Amino acid sequence: MSDEPREGVDLPVVAGESATQLHVVETRSGMFGTDDAGDTSGFGGLVDPVVLPAPATKPYGGWFDDVTDALTRFLPDFDDAIESVVVHRGELTLVVRRERLVEVAQALRDRPELRFEMCLGVSGLHWPQDAGRELHALYPLLSITHNRRIRLEVACPDADPHIPSLFSVYPSNDWHERETYDFFGIVFDGHPSLTRIEMPDDWPGHPQRKDYPLGGVPVQYKGAVIPPPDERRRYFR
Repeated sequence: MSDEPREGVDLPVVAGESATQLHVVETRSGMFGTDDAGDTSGFGGLVDPVVLPAPATKPYGGWFDDVTDALTRFLPDFDDAIESVVVHRGELTLVVRRERLVEVAQALRDRPELRFEMCLGVSGLHWPQDAGRELHALYPLLSITHNRRIRLEVACPDADPHIPSLFSVYPSNDWHERETYDFFGIVFDGHPSLTRIEMPDDWPGHPQRKDYPLGGVPVQYKGAVIPPPDERRRYFR
């Protein structure tokens, strides 16, 4: 596998995606995309292009334009807050600058013409080849009022893995942000209790990162104990 993304190459788009350009950013070998160990899956000879959709340009089509127009009216510097808009497979994704994330989420939740009342969690992504943007957080939003779904995406460098917490806007993101921190090492600034949620507190590393060992990891418990109920961690609000 190449260590650097390859120059974008247009690929044929799938049916119904005539407005979206797909670009090859990497070529993955084998079932698991690793070349530093034997592939026992039987698919060691598989060569698969990794493709990403390119940013879209207006008109995006349908209510996608209504959402971006409404957000532009609230954020006159829309182009500064939103790095790019991606339309792919019937989904609208707003790639947001991390320092503007809370402001954008607040507008999407509160503006009557938007009303994305629910955030359905946050997922992490580790993309080592994306220099300076190795860690990504993705937030699916749902508008019950308008029956619409969009996604927010935020990137940060591995050397500075900080993204503002959306707990103040969407409190239901509480445990989701803890899980993403646990598995990817993204630090959600402003979270009221950003601690591991599945791995033991003394577990080294973040197991869903692509630089985490695939196997042969020794047992890493180091004497962690469960404190009595009245001494367990609790939230201070």
